[in-house]
Amino acid sequence: MYTRKNQRDLTGAEKRSFVSAVLELKRTGEYEDFVRLHSQYNIADAESGPRAGHMTPSFFPWHRRFLLEFERALQRVDPGVTVPYWDWTTDNTPAAGLWAEDFLGGTGRSRDQQVTTGPFAYKAGNWTIRNGVTSGKFLTRDLGRPGSPISLPGKDELASALNETVYDADPWDSTVTTGFRNALEGWSVRTVPRERNHNRVHRWVGGAMLSAASPNDPVFWLHHSFVDLVWDRWQRRHPDSGYLPRTKLRSGDPQGGRVMSLDEPLPPWNVKPSELLDHGKLYRYAE
Repeated sequence: MYTRKNQRDLTGAEKRSFVSAVLELKRTGEYEDFVRLHSQYNIADAESGPRAGHMTPSFFPWHRRFLLEFERALQRVDPGVTVPYWDWTTDNTPAAGLWAEDFLGGTGRSRDQQVTTGPFAYKAGNWTIRNGVTSGKFLTRDLGRPGSPISLPGKDELASALNETVYDADPWDSTVTTGFRNALEGWSVRTVPRERNHNRVHRWVGGAMLSAASPNDPVFWLHHSFVDLVWDRWQRRHPDSGYLPRTKLRSGDPQGGRVMSLDEPLPPWNVKPSELLDHGKLYRYAE
């Protein structure tokens, strides 16, 4: 078992090891597989087909497995590397340490949002976008969206999600107004801004993080590592409130065949949500 650390607690050597392993996956082309996979399973309510990754109860287990696959790829490069987490309720400004030159680099320049600092800057020669939603070749960010400023979610907003006593609810999509899953994933038509928690973090970072190809920005992994940790906190707070739906949806349900119940396998790995509820034998979080 290994430990995922808060990014603010990484040593200089740990930062360099993480960055080096990510760059090696990019060099070999393996990184592009993760970008494509996330794009493939980012399916909206109105689209057809199974929805495993977003706007669905399996949002947490699907991303847990996705993160594990990425972490295992990193560890094939360097066995000591793990995916750190970014607590965006605390490190909540563009001046936070994760945006430093020696780690993820900073925001994009004003005219085109191109990231020009850090190891993932296009000018450094190691990070060309090959599977984005546009033809742009460079990583983009717009931290805090200065043209129309927004803030990162605060501790109160996160606490509101953690206080939800049920996991998810019918109709099991982005319109659900109760339950932990959507409170943290963050789809809403009732709040201003509309995006909450996870979704608002994507919006705050901006640039590449706004699209289905959001793993093009390496901060994606740190963000989802924290989302995974928050799911773990919720499970510990509500031990009697398990994954829903527990059983396959009845014939004729509009979501039948689209959302995965507790023991229906998640594509593309053919692993059930029930097999991904506990990470304790694989890794722990340093809090």
